[in-house]
Amino acid sequence: MSTVNPTSPSGDLFALLDEDGDGEISSAELEGMLAGRGIEMTDPRFAQVKSRLDAIRRTMTPAIDSTRFGDLFGSGLSLLRKAVQNQLVIPDFQQFRNDVEHIFDAQRSNDGGEVATYIPQLANVGPSLYGLSVTTVDGQRMDMGDSDTAFCVQSSFKPLGYCLALEEHGPEGVHNHVGREPSGRSFNELALNHEGKPHNPMINAGAVMSCALIQPQAAMADRFDHLLSRWRKACGNESVGFSNSVYQSERTTADRNFALGYLMREQGAFPPDTDLMEVLDFYFQCCSIEVTTRSMSVAAATLANGGVCPTTGEQVFSPDTVKSCLSLMLSCGMYDFSGEFAFSFGIPAKSGVSGVIIGVVPNTLGFAVYSPRLDRIGNSVRGLNVCRGLMNTFNFHMFDSLAGRSAKRDPRRGRTQDRTAGVTQMIWAASVGDLDSVRQRASRGVDLGCADYDLRTPLHLAAAEGHRHVVEFLLRGGVNSQCKDRWGHSPQDEAKRHGHHEIVELLSEQSLGQFDKGELSCVA
Repeated sequence: MSTVNPTSPSGDLFALLDEDGDGEISSAELEGMLAGRGIEMTDPRFAQVKSRLDAIRRTMTPAIDSTRFGDLFGSGLSLLRKAVQNQLVIPDFQQFRNDVEHIFDAQRSNDGGEVATYIPQLANVGPSLYGLSVTTVDGQRMDMGDSDTAFCVQSSFKPLGYCLALEEHGPEGVHNHVGREPSGRSFNELALNHEGKPHNPMINAGAVMSCALIQPQAAMADRFDHLLSRWRKACGNESVGFSNSVYQSERTTADRNFALGYLMREQGAFPPDTDLMEVLDFYFQCCSIEVTTRSMSVAAATLANGGVCPTTGEQVFSPDTVKSCLSLMLSCGMYDFSGEFAFSFGIPAKSGVSGVIIGVVPNTLGFAVYSPRLDRIGNSVRGLNVCRGLMNTFNFHMFDSLAGRSAKRDPRRGRTQDRTAGVTQMIWAASVGDLDSVRQRASRGVDLGCADYDLRTPLHLAAAEGHRHVVEFLLRGGVNSQCKDRWGHSPQDEAKRHGHHEIVELLSEQSLGQFDKGELSCVA
């Protein structure tokens, strides 16, 4: 049996994992703990750890003692610490996974909508395909259904194309050529804004303009390699490819996009010396990039993480670029359903006619859902319903937390953390006489007689501070005036000690059964 050195960087972590205290843990136990937290051993941050674990398994003594444990985790120690101490952004990841699976499974039998046919290759896609992937800003991951099936990004490339244009030219340089207002029109309508520019970068005309701004002096092949390289970095160097058949299909059915290009050229919207045919060809290539929901969810999480890829730690885009991109995804990302989506769902998102929807919950996670059957606007039917289920279940809408009134679950808070926060907020509100906040916490299920680690209740604090209106409310709620803290003091003792004689009398009446409880309608 090895001795754990608690002062070593990994000693305390080993002690937490060595639950039976025998000085050894198995690789299966270690990987099981990480899987339960949503962290995969294929995570690039654990590349060295995985190879070392594989080597240990091939030895005669595969158990991991404290010395081996310290050697295993070098660069991955910080991530391991967060996982072991349950400090990842989604603490109860297993419960979160169960909730998401329920939302996903509820849409399996939904056969509404039709596969896009105006691009012939898209019409050949299996209509029953259905996948969902989620990646958090800490790299926690889940995949469901056809998450490894490749599909073309189509319009969902537009946020990253806009990001690349911003990185080269900045907001002013980009928006000299493209607006930033919702169009209120179909994504491919022959229309420009009153300045003769595309309305925004999330519709076809605006995305063509973004392509015109990406390395305009470079050769076509170099421009595409540059974009594809940045795509792969955003996706954590996971599955990103290219469909030549879709590209060819795009080119032969692109009359509307050619018309948009000529309209913009007529209006002088492009930068000087723009080769329109090259730009349109580049645009068709961008639409034909292939991903999976698994890799696309990492790209969405990169946006959620301020431009830093969660699984590699690489800064792919600057925070300012991401801020601009998410702002336009929120207002313009869902075709002419964008306003309704922002109102009802409240997160930045982007859809594509291949059937993909990517969603971004800033500082928390990104997700990608894929199902080829579309509604009349061009958004995935199942995908929208999955988004609706997520937003109805979790307080991910950007305004859900106003005044703390959301009744939805916050997966960013563990169940114990939620209870502790509710108790702390109730006691603090009572101590400062904030009756509205006390009522609000009670309406959300916090016990009026709750206590902190010193067994001090809201009634103790309200009595000590002389807040008669709060004391009356708590007594009407049935709180026991004789409850004692860890030092044996009752609320009445606190009121006496601080000279609040009216409250002493009030508490005496309650202890004698003379206090009129009345109605507690404000709690109901």
